[in-house]
Amino acid sequence: MTNDDDAVLDDPVGRSLSGRHAHLARRLGRAAAYVTDVATFSAVSTGPDARDWADLARLLGPGAFADLFSCPALPPPHWEPVFRLEGRQMVWPGGVPDPAPAEDGVVELGADSVPEMLGLVARTEPGPFWPRTLELGTYLGVRVDGALVAMAGERLRPPGWTEISAVCTAPEARGRGHAARLVTALAARILARGERPFLHVAETNTGAIALYERLGFTTRRQVTFRGFRTP
Repeated sequence: MTNDDDAVLDDPVGRSLSGRHAHLARRLGRAAAYVTDVATFSAVSTGPDARDWADLARLLGPGAFADLFSCPALPPPHWEPVFRLEGRQMVWPGGVPDPAPAEDGVVELGADSVPEMLGLVARTEPGPFWPRTLELGTYLGVRVDGALVAMAGERLRPPGWTEISAVCTAPEARGRGHAARLVTALAARILARGERPFLHVAETNTGAIALYERLGFTTRRQVTFRGFRTP
């Protein structure tokens, strides 16, 4: 179920690239994509035509990876499919987290933490994360004895909303509530600036879905994530 307030979530990549993340966008015609090393996501107009797909192919280059995220439109048949993943989009129902999250031990992660963040992502595989992904928003982490063992951050930024993403915990640090603490801390910060949190999760990640539901997130819609190779 959607309404006027959350309609922008039907095109979170496109609305982010034309708004809060415009400074991180590459454009050609009505096609857009994030700059290299920030994100692989790209977008075309609502109801794209042949020219839009041709513009995206030229923008990305021949044989390039086109991560269309949750775009419902399919490219021309000669674009090679790379992956398809069923998932869901979840939203915060409103109000502040109860109880208010404790941020003891939670630290903001800066550019000097990127090598550690990339290492944690490689170990836990929460989803795409690149050397400049940190530029998308605030990233928080938990350190134990100086080592980064958990993190989460902000990714897509359609008007009025901020996506929570890259939620991951090192295997040796799981079961200690780090992910819940980081997600609620981010949700509180997002709400404090007058926006609403949302996130995406793969249907196969039942543990994460259960966690997000326990924290108060509800499913807005089912989505299919798709990636292609340009001709």
